[in-house]
Amino acid sequence: MQTCSQCQTTCSDEAILCPTCQAELSTYSVHAQALKKLQANPRVTAIRIAVSYDACPVCREAQGVYPKDAVPSLPVPGCSHANGCHCSYEPILSEIYP
Repeated sequence: MQTCSQCQTTCSDEAILCPTCQAELSTYSVHAQALKKLQANPRVTAIRIAVSYDACPVCREAQGVYPKDAVPSLPVPGCSHANGCHCSYEPILSEIYP
């Protein structure tokens, strides 16, 4: 499931536009906004796609660490989980404290 960062509406993984506010989810989903923030953070050296314990095979294949400029978008295309994609982004940091 995707969540619109503009109006907090939850919609299917296949949705392109938010059904409530018509925001483009490739830019304004919660996942897209999180990725943008992680990519802009200079302390983040790479980004991990984390999957849930019951992830589908497609999501398990996407699991891993990616360079900041080569991270696949979420939800994972082709996810077959009954409740939608549950993957998330996690930062790999160069330093923990300043």
